[in-house]
Amino acid sequence: MDRPSRRNVLRAGGVIGAVGALSATSPTSASALWTWSPTGSVVGKGAGVDPRYVWDPEADAVVASVIDRGEVTKVNKLLKTWTKNGQALPKDLPADLRAFMEEARKLPSWTDQGKLATAVDFNEKRGLYLGVTYGFASGMMSTVIPHEARAVYYSKGGADMKDRITKTAKLGYDIGTSNAYKPDGEMIVTCVKTRLAHAGVRHLLPSSRAWTKVADEEIPISQRDMMVTWHSLPTTVMQNLVKWKVPIPAAESEGFLHSWQVCAHMLGIKDEYIPSSWAEANSQAEQVLTPVLKATPEGIKLADLLVNLGSILDGGLLTRPILSSLTRYVLGDEIADSLKLKKDPLWDGVFDQAWEPFIQVREGLLSLEKAPGALQKAYWAFDELLRLGALLFLSEGDLPISIQIPDMNRPY
Repeated sequence: MDRPSRRNVLRAGGVIGAVGALSATSPTSASALWTWSPTGSVVGKGAGVDPRYVWDPEADAVVASVIDRGEVTKVNKLLKTWTKNGQALPKDLPADLRAFMEEARKLPSWTDQGKLATAVDFNEKRGLYLGVTYGFASGMMSTVIPHEARAVYYSKGGADMKDRITKTAKLGYDIGTSNAYKPDGEMIVTCVKTRLAHAGVRHLLPSSRAWTKVADEEIPISQRDMMVTWHSLPTTVMQNLVKWKVPIPAAESEGFLHSWQVCAHMLGIKDEYIPSSWAEANSQAEQVLTPVLKATPEGIKLADLLVNLGSILDGGLLTRPILSSLTRYVLGDEIADSLKLKKDPLWDGVFDQAWEPFIQVREGLLSLEKAPGALQKAYWAFDELLRLGALLFLSEGDLPISIQIPDMNRPY
């Protein structure tokens, strides 16, 4: 059996890992009141302003100026040379952009290096599960977050999804590396460039007639939108690992959360909106994520791309029925039906009966001989699913992936 090529693995990893990470994200009901208290944040205080009406003013102002001055091509060329956290910024960057980036690249004062080190242990131990959970608890969830799906579709990247997929792979890969936030790592660079890209979308997308026809907001990617996407990643991943009874030491759980708390800050999310614990994260997600999940025409198209992952990987080992059934198992019938994913009597039943016993067997909590018969037949397929998921998530990133400031919306 041929091993998936590195280029296709990274492209596919972007699909299943972080469609939302490099784009705008979810809508919120106009009647939904913001009641989550900033006392539950990492800093324990804040103004308590509804994040639906807060964006990223520092980034927005400087990126708008770069775009309006016609400097995007020059800046993107320079940014392509900035790849490591500890590397000096390109010397010819515009002064206002350089000043912003020098501040934006600083880790928050509350960063705990010990917790970040523990997060590395978690990622190494749970890499097999993270590929699947990022992909089908998070990646597929992004297709039913309307603001996210629409912003992906109507922004410049929507015209070349393969390119968008490759770029979205980078954040998911970088946060799982052992040196993510260290000088020789790339997570800080990825976050800052993503923050710039978000600001570019905020500046440009309101001028898209196609987007404004379907949007229920005047400016995309609010603080609330960004938090919805954030919850579709670590919060949803941890909820599924707990549901599957994966044993996780408390310190590793906290470390994993902390790596994503730092990520949120580096992406421009204000500290007062970043949950301090899993309990606070679950509480906030219940208010801002769960109520907004809904399929849109744009999301249905993105979901179709995701479940065709098998055609992206060499050999097509993960077929559409398998990935559709996994999506249905993770996100439920209602969401799967809304995304027009067909039911499959065989694989739907296999996931319902055998997935959790499979996890218990892998964790040494159940012997294969005592597991349900369906698991014994499906064990290889599940094991292959995890293996490929880990490849997608943990593959070495040897492609020159450059996240850029957009200079236009999706062309038609």
